[in-house]
Amino acid sequence: MTKERSYGRAACEMRPVTLTREVLKHAAGSCMVEFGDTRVLCAATIEEAVPRWRKGSRAGWVTAEYAMLPASTGKRSPREYRGRKGRSMEIERLIGRSLRTVVDLQALGELTVTVDCDVIQADGGTRTASVTGAWVALHDALTSLVRADKLARLPLTGQVAAISMGIVNGRALLDLDYGEDSNAEVDLNLVGTADGRIVEVQGTGERVSFDREQLNTLLDMGQAGIEQLVALQRKVTNFGA
Repeated sequence: MTKERSYGRAACEMRPVTLTREVLKHAAGSCMVEFGDTRVLCAATIEEAVPRWRKGSRAGWVTAEYAMLPASTGKRSPREYRGRKGRSMEIERLIGRSLRTVVDLQALGELTVTVDCDVIQADGGTRTASVTGAWVALHDALTSLVRADKLARLPLTGQVAAISMGIVNGRALLDLDYGEDSNAEVDLNLVGTADGRIVEVQGTGERVSFDREQLNTLLDMGQAGIEQLVALQRKVTNFGA
């Protein structure tokens, strides 16, 4: 008997997704992103400088930091400090890479935008939720520069979002919650753009290997999910209108 998924959804359906903008007073751009019970607070700040290695390039930089708050999971996880990150460092690099694919860094000029992604509650898919919400925070931060006449135009070249897929009990599923993710035979994360291009694929046979046909099924499922996510981003930001 097939176990019913959370929210009574079909294999190809995502959990309810919410993007709430302007949730922080002092951030240049902020977004609370919710994928079901997973909640991540994304906040973008702007610094009028660039890393030392980038000085004189006349190009900016976009980066990210990621952390899970101690009470974000069922068992308290120790608070993370710089130099003791591991998984978090890998995820924040993913977020930064993803965001930079849709930013014209030359048009940004010698400014740095940092997007902090703090997981308030984790129920699977925290990295994919972070990428999706981080784009909204980044959009609003860059828009604030244009409105303040610090940039001549918005240096965003497109949208980027991310979604998880996997094979659980032999079934291909979209947007895994924690219960599904912890029991997945195959675990996959997809980062993609609004025009259907792939930024990054992270895939692992956790318990079994998988073939090309299964991979194609998961990617097709994931790209359909990203189409929904970028449509939601566009709706809340009015980007491209």
